[in-house]
Amino acid sequence: MKSYQKLATDIPQPTESYAEEESIDGKPPYLWKLSTWWLGVGLLLMVAGLLSGVTMWVLRQASGGHCGQTPLEKCSIVPEPLRFDCYPERNVVVTKELCESRGCCFIERDQPLGSRSGVPWCFYPPDFPSYTLESLNQTELGMVGLLRRKVKAYYPRDIERLKLSVEFETDTRLHIKITDSTSPRFEVPLEVPQAMKRAENPIYSLEFSKEPFGLLLRRRASGTVLLNTTVAPLIFADQFLQISTVLPSKFLYGLGEHRSSFLHSLNWTTLTLWARDVPPMESYNLYGAHPFYLLMEEGGAAHGVFLLNSNAMEVALQPAPALTWRTIGGVLDFYIFLGPDPNMVIQQYQQVIGFPAMPPFWGLGFHLCRWGYGTSNETWQIVKAMRNYQIPQDAQWNDIDYMEGYRDFTFDPMKFDTLPQLVEDLHKHGQYYVIILDPGISSTNPPGSYWPYDEGLRRGIFINTTQGQTLIGQVWPGFTAFPDFSNPDTYQWWLENLNRFHARVPFDGLWIDMNEPSDFKDGSVDGCSPGKLDNPPYMPAVLGSSLSAKTVCASAKQSASMHYNLHNLYGLMEAKATASALIQIRGKRPLVISRSTFPSQGRYSGHWLGDNRSKWKDMYWSVPGVLSFNLFGIPLVGADICGFSGTTSEELCTRWMQLGAFYPFARNHNTQNEKAQDPVAFGSVARTAMKEVLLTRYALLPFLYTLFHRAHLQGHTVARPLFFEFPQDVITYSVDKQFLWGRSLLVTPVLEPGVDSVIGYFPRGVWYDYYTGSSVNSSGESLKMAAPLDHINLHIWEGAILPTQKPGSTTWVSSGNSLHLIAALSQNASAWGDLFWDDGESLDTFERGDYSYLVFNVTQNIFTSTVLHANVEATYITVDVLSVYGVRDEPSRVTVNGKENPFSYLENQVLTVSDLNLNLSQGFSIRWL
Repeated sequence: MKSYQKLATDIPQPTESYAEEESIDGKPPYLWKLSTWWLGVGLLLMVAGLLSGVTMWVLRQASGGHCGQTPLEKCSIVPEPLRFDCYPERNVVVTKELCESRGCCFIERDQPLGSRSGVPWCFYPPDFPSYTLESLNQTELGMVGLLRRKVKAYYPRDIERLKLSVEFETDTRLHIKITDSTSPRFEVPLEVPQAMKRAENPIYSLEFSKEPFGLLLRRRASGTVLLNTTVAPLIFADQFLQISTVLPSKFLYGLGEHRSSFLHSLNWTTLTLWARDVPPMESYNLYGAHPFYLLMEEGGAAHGVFLLNSNAMEVALQPAPALTWRTIGGVLDFYIFLGPDPNMVIQQYQQVIGFPAMPPFWGLGFHLCRWGYGTSNETWQIVKAMRNYQIPQDAQWNDIDYMEGYRDFTFDPMKFDTLPQLVEDLHKHGQYYVIILDPGISSTNPPGSYWPYDEGLRRGIFINTTQGQTLIGQVWPGFTAFPDFSNPDTYQWWLENLNRFHARVPFDGLWIDMNEPSDFKDGSVDGCSPGKLDNPPYMPAVLGSSLSAKTVCASAKQSASMHYNLHNLYGLMEAKATASALIQIRGKRPLVISRSTFPSQGRYSGHWLGDNRSKWKDMYWSVPGVLSFNLFGIPLVGADICGFSGTTSEELCTRWMQLGAFYPFARNHNTQNEKAQDPVAFGSVARTAMKEVLLTRYALLPFLYTLFHRAHLQGHTVARPLFFEFPQDVITYSVDKQFLWGRSLLVTPVLEPGVDSVIGYFPRGVWYDYYTGSSVNSSGESLKMAAPLDHINLHIWEGAILPTQKPGSTTWVSSGNSLHLIAALSQNASAWGDLFWDDGESLDTFERGDYSYLVFNVTQNIFTSTVLHANVEATYITVDVLSVYGVRDEPSRVTVNGKENPFSYLENQVLTVSDLNLNLSQGFSIRWL
């Protein structure tokens, strides 16, 4: 029986919230703060009942301004945590003169002059000019208003009149858009649901400040203020849009893609969103852009906010707690999701951006790759060695070294001459093959010798310069052109190229890399234009301090718009074209893994976390990365197991294989000129530990596959943080060294070297050791557990039933094996689980009704399997074993469908019934007395 050591746990305490306190003199606290520090003795006039569920108020100065306050007094009353940066530019040392030229407050602090972290020296005064809400009229779905700025802002081409559109789309979703009232602006071409009627019973209320304009959103049940944009001025210029809000707590997540802890620090942190080719590192914008956050409120409720905008952006966080959105184009198009629990928030978000695709079953197996196999024969030898040791593997990959001259749609006729035979051998063994593709198309071949470029040029599907010429950059093959995936004609060209190559090498999945897009020549071989798109008035905190740093010019022309607007969409558009092509070529579910991502990409691809390093801290960083992408609606995600660059160690790789076996997407991958790190490269102890944990993953694939079905159907997360299931437990809010599969399987990996134990947090309830069934009844505490090098701790939360399967060396072998059902009883001796089952590869099996779905229950010592929907696949599978964890009293007999059956019972309260041979397609019951 496992022993556990209880540890003291520190409960994180929320910082002071300026958005929610006790009322003062009958006045809501946020308004009291506004009236005391923002407008001094300003008069607060409430004008209620203009519209149902809507309140408008006017914040205006009493005569005489701020009662004779000097500028210094007016500025000094603003609390430091609520000082919103008036001069966020990073290439300027902000002086008193520069600050005051913008009409802002300047108060020095201890940090060095020009420091971009900490309390800003230059910040907005209480009376800084903003927009006025001039009219507000009711519409069928909500309301529409007109905003007007009477005093010009300090960024060029500010827009005087704005249109405010508010739609109460559902009871838990609010849509707010602010845009130019007279001229069209770029909007993200994302398919979003259109509300047909106004929400009847919204769980939120919306209020407006007329002058200065602001929004205040409350949760009706608690009165919690979720958004309050009156705390800083709205700025809406052609290339600088900014809006701020206070937050109801400090527990904020999302806003990717970044390398950070799962729970963001609000200590004057800036997160930049601009897709960039860079090995993951802290503080920089990485491969994708996801302008969505989830926030846990005091009391356990949650809400989310999505800004549908694809331009370069930064989000400034400060300890008030407060947040500022800054973007340099498009419109302010917000969706707010009211939950009220975090699982529901993510489901509501995906109702807007789209639910993720159902992956093929083999996509959940183990994948192996490296850059530097060198030849197809060496690749083949690894596959054979994996088979020899009977280590599970479903897919073999190749990096760019399989290509001829690094050119897409080619393979090296000398070094990879046996590639077609390798793929044929994989298919004969029920395995699959995945190739890498980069978007850069070689442009230096003699005319007529490289069809992808020649035909692309003829069809005009490449990104162009401002002069209308093909933009030429440089990537792996040398000088390259870049397909414009916003052009519908590019889809056909991409399909034809893939089809031609598939006829030679019948690949099964596609790995699309370098699709930020990456360009080794900043902008192009000829540089970029000196205009406002390549040199905007405000430059967000992008790595390289330029929009064209390691990518194409922002001014480049694409079919749908300028690259300035489309850059963050490039990976999404390529993924959409790639998934479509794979479906047409293979007629089966596509497997696409993409480096660059944007909201809705889960509909077309998964994601890996990029070019990490073989370091212990990189292994830790992968956990918040996986959790974040589950928030973003891309559940098929994982990191390069054992690290991509650098040399791993046997201990690190063993621990990482144990963790990676529980990534939703599990691939071991490393770079050239480094020591091999596939499982067969190590000694017997490490190799056996890696094999065993992969067998554990394969045993759990029916459970994992069912989780992906729920993600596809309803927008559930697959890997999720503990607080999703325990939102009342504040300790879970900062846990990011553990995670759950679904609601019930807790994974506690070892993330440090040289240890044989691990500390994990167990929320209140009974938790069962996955392997043995031994239980621990936690009051909500940290426990120290044994963790020898060959073991990863897994626990099942009470009340769950997990379908597992006898594992094989591939998913094809496993999928025909018998099932082992594990029921972990709750304290009232009940449990529930389900299983989704189909052929694992056909398109739209749920939509076409070609699947089986079963529900498992335990109540009153009776286990029942109920078939709610059946197809032929279920008839091939049997249930062979049932294990019930937490049976307090030893049974005297067990019946299966009314007939007595042998059983075993252990001292740790585990009941096992074996040799059942029950067909999965038929319901059954098992009773113990």
